[in-house]
Amino acid sequence: MEVRPARPGEQATVRGVLNAAMLSVDDDALRDGTTLVAAADGRVVGVLVLDGDRIAAVAVRPGRRGQGVGTALVEAAAARRDRLVAGFDPGVRPFYESLGFDVERSGERCRGVRE
Repeated sequence: MEVRPARPGEQATVRGVLNAAMLSVDDDALRDGTTLVAAADGRVVGVLVLDGDRIAAVAVRPGRRGQGVGTALVEAAAARRDRLVAGFDPGVRPFYESLGFDVERSGERCRGVRE
């Protein structure tokens, strides 16, 4: 598996992975942010959208979850930024904590910071 910046012709594929995870990212974040993809055997299996130091979305195709794709995407983002911030549902808190994020609960959501 390789993690790399999304290529210009991959926007529909990126949207498909995000939609499958029921995540929405506005078009500005996709255009102006940094979109990373994890590709295996020529197929995009995961997506991470950075908006500055904020993780706007991270999504992995259902059949590839639990195989280190999300971890590889977050580690690649961390290599590009000194600090990462993420907002997420409590159900994925263990994932972010395992990647070194300091996590706080804020209402029904969590916020994690990795420096």
